[in-house]
Amino acid sequence: MQLSRFVNAFKRLETPFYFYDLDILDQTLRLYSKYLRKYGYQAHFAMKANANPRILEMIHRSGLGADCVSGNEVQLALDMGFDPDTIVYAGVGKSDKEIRTALQGGIFCFNCESIPEIRIINDLASQMGKTARISLRLNPNIDAHTNKHITTGRSRDKFGISEWMLDEVLQVIAACNNLKLIGLHFHIGSQIEDLKVFEKLCYKVNGYQRWFEERDIRLEHINLGGGIAVDYNDPFENPFSPFESFFQTVHGKLEARKGQKIHFEPGRALVAQSGYLISRVLYVKTGKGKKFAILDAGMNDLIRPALYGASHAIYNITTASQKKEVYDVVGPVCESADRFGLAVKLPETARGDLIAICSAGAYGQVMGMRYNQRELAPAYYSPEL
Repeated sequence: MQLSRFVNAFKRLETPFYFYDLDILDQTLRLYSKYLRKYGYQAHFAMKANANPRILEMIHRSGLGADCVSGNEVQLALDMGFDPDTIVYAGVGKSDKEIRTALQGGIFCFNCESIPEIRIINDLASQMGKTARISLRLNPNIDAHTNKHITTGRSRDKFGISEWMLDEVLQVIAACNNLKLIGLHFHIGSQIEDLKVFEKLCYKVNGYQRWFEERDIRLEHINLGGGIAVDYNDPFENPFSPFESFFQTVHGKLEARKGQKIHFEPGRALVAQSGYLISRVLYVKTGKGKKFAILDAGMNDLIRPALYGASHAIYNITTASQKKEVYDVVGPVCESADRFGLAVKLPETARGDLIAICSAGAYGQVMGMRYNQRELAPAYYSPEL
């Protein structure tokens, strides 16, 4: 197991904590960037996946831009040194304050999701004497066949502009003197395992391009968002997402125009497998027909299982026992949803054993909270351990 060389160091640390294997992160970034260069594509890291400054520093150094969904993320990207020309800002509910932050920072583009938002950005840009570059986030009505909580491209989802509204949208933009339409934006969901979903998206984009061209509108930029899945079941065997197949699919199906820039917004696929939540077993409790391994980490540290019903690979990394037992792996928080896995097969587990919850580098530490007044889990990194 890749974590075995760090176990002695882990034993000296107070738990719970996040551990980042920066070698894995570096390898992932290099692999992803190789395909960007091959096809001449551009990418903006989805900061909502992980806003740890150490992680962002590596991503910035790799040459990626930033995809932001709040004014504070925009400001953090600027503070971390991301070039404003590589920062994009999406989200259905941008406040006036957040829009002003982005305008003042001179970001590359607002991904707009409604007619009211377009009008407000224009008004605020006018007040500030600026011109805002915008892309239209369109809702292509594609089912991403992923967890219902993280699908974002169906007609009933709150995200994006519906096709039937496009004529009105263009009329509104034509009346706005402080906007420049530069492209289209899409993001249909996260943890998408079936690449045929991305084929469907490409076909939809091709149709939208023709629709705009029929109206003499040439789009400089197409942003396909993110969504590439990671392997939560066997992260040690498959530490990297299928980047090659993904980019081959896009390159083969998307009808990009000459000189057009193609953008992506990877998040989970870049950082998930580099991160782990490390916890100690407080108690092993026997219940009716089952055993509970009660950890000192809780849903306040990693909320995905409670929030989405998400599954993570869980390992006991210190026991020497060869005997297998089945446990519900749970936390100490006063909520029945505070559990990391049900009927998890582990080596016989005892108080004090260290447990590694894998693939926690995305939507883990960044979603941490102090519910029950619990401390936020600190982070440690592979070079220092």
